[in-house]
Amino acid sequence: MRYAIVSDVHANLESLERALAAAQPSDTLVSLGDVVGYGPNPNECVAILRDRCRHAVLGNHDLAALDNFGVDSFNSVARSAIIWTQSVLDEPSRAWLNALPYELRFPDFLLVHGAPVRYFDYVLDKAAAAAAFERTDAPLVFIGHTHIAEYWTCDEEGAIGHKHMQHGGELELEAGKRYIVDVGSVGQPRDLNPDPSFVLYDSERRHVEWIRYSYAIDEVARKMHAAGLPSYLAERLALGR
Repeated sequence: MRYAIVSDVHANLESLERALAAAQPSDTLVSLGDVVGYGPNPNECVAILRDRCRHAVLGNHDLAALDNFGVDSFNSVARSAIIWTQSVLDEPSRAWLNALPYELRFPDFLLVHGAPVRYFDYVLDKAAAAAAFERTDAPLVFIGHTHIAEYWTCDEEGAIGHKHMQHGGELELEAGKRYIVDVGSVGQPRDLNPDPSFVLYDSERRHVEWIRYSYAIDEVARKMHAAGLPSYLAERLALGR
């Protein structure tokens, strides 16, 4: 089976549509959370993923949009975007987001937004990766949350390895190693590449591929300005940070 795994769409409709166009209709679509927040089309993005996703987990911005969870720790622009999102989020979108689990475990892999068990932790360095590996026995974990396309490995001796996938690339899963695969962000990449990222995972071939692609950034920025969302959120799309 091949999976198309997206994360951190953040209400960026133009990018989501391009990502889905790059996948195959037969791919099993997976969302790792943060469907809303930051961007101008939360209901449209939820509707697409609600209809097409086979599996989905909850992100921290999704939860914040539902019940203000963690909003006090958000920076000012993220907080403003969540307040706006709350004002426009419709009931079908709320109901779908509210029903999402924090994790989904399958025989060969685990799906979470940020990290195993501590679901909204960031895996940004080797210490955080080691802690994440210790909290699960899953051989393969798919995450988002950081908006950075990369992966972490843990070998049989517990040594941690790491590689950025800033411009896309492929990974062949090796026997004797465990993996944390960060699929990057569809809606707001932050690895100094403005091209969004998602992952194709072929479970039979044990093959992971990061797909980077371009989309209509100017149109998304225009809609963000028209909605009154913070200008910084629109400007950063073209910077990939």
